[in-house]
Amino acid sequence: MTNPVNTNSAGTNKTVLQRFMNIPQPDDKIQVMYIWIDGSGQNLRCKTKTVDEEPHKPEDLGVWNFDGSSTGQAEGGNSDVYIKPVALFRDPFRLGKNKLVLCETYSHDMRPHSTNHRYTCNAVMSTDVVKKIIPWFGIEQEYTLLDRDGHPFGWPKNGYPGPQGPYYCGVGADKVYGRDVKEAHYRACLYAGVKIAGTNGEVMASQWEFQVGPSEGIDGGDHLWVARYLLHRVAEEFGALVTFDPKPITGNWNGAGAHTNYSTKEMREEGGLKHIEEAIAKLSKRHDAHIRMYDPRGGEDNKRRLTGRHETSSINDFSSGVASRAASIRIPRQVSEDGNGYLEDRRPASNCDPYAVTEMIVRTTVLNEQ
Repeated sequence: MTNPVNTNSAGTNKTVLQRFMNIPQPDDKIQVMYIWIDGSGQNLRCKTKTVDEEPHKPEDLGVWNFDGSSTGQAEGGNSDVYIKPVALFRDPFRLGKNKLVLCETYSHDMRPHSTNHRYTCNAVMSTDVVKKIIPWFGIEQEYTLLDRDGHPFGWPKNGYPGPQGPYYCGVGADKVYGRDVKEAHYRACLYAGVKIAGTNGEVMASQWEFQVGPSEGIDGGDHLWVARYLLHRVAEEFGALVTFDPKPITGNWNGAGAHTNYSTKEMREEGGLKHIEEAIAKLSKRHDAHIRMYDPRGGEDNKRRLTGRHETSSINDFSSGVASRAASIRIPRQVSEDGNGYLEDRRPASNCDPYAVTEMIVRTTVLNEQ
């Protein structure tokens, strides 16, 4: 795959790198990449620690720390922020026994950091009432590939590609921009153990989607965040950038979302449509509260996307419907015909925190918060 700006001086020779990656690694020296969410609520950070034994679960790894004054999570005079391992994956870049570990952030006094939305989400998912209903989530993560100059990948530098229409699930060099990144990311997720369910080209040129799930409870957020990390890392290899901005290009172009498919045990069983409709009724009463949690800026990012155009509902109104991509909540046609299954919340922005989204859905539909 050719990147028009791949001659950037920041690029390195991957062939030379491979010479060093082929150097045998001692059996008792394992590289573990610690990954965490920074103060933006959107960006990921990472650093590596050498451990003497292969970890098989997060608890095998110790708590570490980082300079929170450089990530928007602490002041310089008291800058240490702790990272606690919570989810372990295989490392598709270093291979072998090497690992990736997703971490929660904790302040200097070992209290959950204010940016640690996983902590409260996990507390909700761990309650007996929630565990009993076995919540499943499937998140459709849309994203856009960019050149290093911030221009959409493969787009003419002084103009635009043809209008939307042929790019969705497209085939052919005139319809597909960046398939190599998508394919490499898919394989990296499979190797790592991420529950990636599929991929497809999206409506706007150079826009793609991957799906994670179905995942139970907290796993939905864990696996999506690690999938995002892998996507950024894979794109590095191709000299490309990834943006999760919900409206990266203004005008007559689709935005990007993180449509969240949700079901409980009752919804999936015979007669489950009744329970789906009951959940939708509850969601309708808390529309504004959900919108505030569905992007990192309290709904401001989604204002640019949820306009009622380009396969979206209006941010100002709640709506639902069978097979409607212009609704806040969609009931898939097959679910309506089968009488059971799941609902799709189409409101979350592509840059949402999945912990905040899944927690909010459960609080509304299961814990009956008003």
